Formats: sequence, C-alpha cells, structure tokens
Amino acid sequence: MRALICDQYGPPETLRVGELPEPDLTPEGVRIAVQAAALNFADLLAIEGKYQFKSPFPFAPGMECAGEVIEVGTDVTDLKIGDRVAAHPWRHCLAGQVVAPAHLAHKMPEAMDWATGAALTLSYGTSHHALFDRGRLTAGETVLVLGAAGGVGLYAVELAHQAGATVIAAAGGPEKLDLCRRYGADHGIDYRTEDLRARVKELTDGRGVNVVFDAVGGEMAKTALRCVDWGARLLIIGFAGGEIARIPSNHVLIKGTEVIGVAFTPLCEREPAQGKAVIADVMRLWREGRIRPHVSRRLPLDRAVEGMRALGARGTTGKVVIDIAA
Repeated sequence: MRALICDQYGPPETLRVGELPEPDLTPEGVRIAVQAAALNFADLLAIEGKYQFKSPFPFAPGMECAGEVIEVGTDVTDLKIGDRVAAHPWRHCLAGQVVAPAHLAHKMPEAMDWATGAALTLSYGTSHHALFDRGRLTAGETVLVLGAAGGVGLYAVELAHQAGATVIAAAGGPEKLDLCRRYGADHGIDYRTEDLRARVKELTDGRGVNVVFDAVGGEMAKTALRCVDWGARLLIIGFAGGEIARIPSNHVLIKGTEVIGVAFTPLCEREPAQGKAVIADVMRLWREGRIRPHVSRRLPLDRAVEGMRALGARGTTGKVVIDIAA
C-alpha cells in the first residue's frame, strides 16, 4: 500500500512516499481504507523519536484519520464492512490502510465529509476531556487558552465558548487571534507583542483566570501560573513550545492551584467506555452545528512533508489534512 514512510528518525525532510505492506488485522480491530488523515504536533515527535510510543522501522506516522471499514476482526460486534468511521489509532494513519482497535473507530454522521472526520477525533477529544473531565469548567468561569490557534487550542476556545465560559485566547499574531475570535474567544492576547500576565490581570480586574489550558509549556506555562485566581486548574496538555515547564511549587501553593495532566490517549486505552463517550458528545455537537473543525490546509500524500514542515514552523492554524486517496 502507498504510505508516507519513516525509516529513520529525523525532521520531515527524512520522510518519503513509498510502499509498505498492508497491516495485519487483529481480532479486536477493523481494517480501514483511509481517505484522509490529519496531522498533529505529536507526529513530529514520533518521526524524531521523541514520542512516548515508538514504532519499529519502517512505519507510517499519522494518529487520526477517516475512511471506510473494509474488514472486521472476529471480536468486533459494533462495526461492519462499509461503515464510514473517524478513527484515532495513534499511529500509521498516513497510509492507504490502517488497522484500528474498534473502540478507537467511531461511526461518522452521513453528512460529515472525510476531511472533517479526519480532523475531529483526537484534537476535539483531547480538548473536551481536558476542559470538562479534568478541568471541570463551568459556565461563568474564565479560561486562558495558550497556543489558542493550534489544533487542540482552537477547539478548546470553541468548546469553552459553547459551555458559557469567558475565553481569553493567547496566540502569536493578529491573524491567529482573529481566527480565535471567530471561534468564540472574548479576548485575545498576542504573546509576541503583549505582556501575558499584565493583560490577563487587566482583563480579569486583577482576579486571574479559573482554568489555564496549556498546550505550549516552557516559560509561557510558568507565566500563566501567575495569572490564576484562587483554586484554579492548570491543565497540562502538551509542549508545543519545545520545552517542558518546571512548575514552581510555591506558586501552586499560595493560590491553591491544581496542576492536572491531560492524556486522552491513555484514557481511551484504560477507560475505553469513557473515551467513546467523549467522542460521542463531540459528534453530537457537530450534528447540532455547534462546532466546526477548522482545516487550514488540505494536501495530497505527495505533499505531506510540506504540511509537517509548516506545522513544525507554527505556520498553520487548526488542522492540516492529508488526502490519502487523492
């Protein structure tokens, strides 16, 4: 099958398009003819050998996709051949076929196109789980979203707005902040030109925020920790900034702050019913027209390296989708 192949760790330029063997079907899995796959920051970590899960060479990166079920394992009861699914098997999606555990493949609404399905599960699932399961966000609270124009960040802005929260979006540049406002942000902070702490203090009348959604890490996370109200929740999503933050425990102590790790992938493995419930609610919100994935670029498989390069350079917003069948 045709695939984007990683046969050595390195930057996107080390990838190539070629042929890989079709994956073996497992009893609990479904074989999917992939139509589209979405890129994630974790894909860059995977091809550089920095992700927590490592696949043997050669492998196809790609953590989420949409396509048609063409074969089902002997233990699968809730999916059948011909079902259109959005799946997040965490690996190997940038290929003509992928085998996904059935609990990580979700039936798509008939009106949903392939690009939307590919862009829906992993980022919305992470943002939904972060805000509501881990962060306990409620209407009337204020949330600060770091990296707000990225995949999980933009969807966090949208979901928090839908929940009735006041949303402060922090992103780099006016165009990204304009996009955040279109997705429901009440306020925007350009961290390239503005003082994050001072602006949050100004926007909250000195109180600080109730929830920080942090997919960036590094110094920005430490600054955000000084922007919280009493009893706030700091949600650790990831480290797109490239540096893992060393959280000063004295700042956690004096504000009674909870520092909470968010890991949607392990949740789906340890608590598959809860993971499926999260995606079911995401699908409901889409059917009701309350959320809409933002796909900033669609590229054929031959140009997937270009998409990965742009993602690494923070030259994208929302999601980049690769059309596998094009």
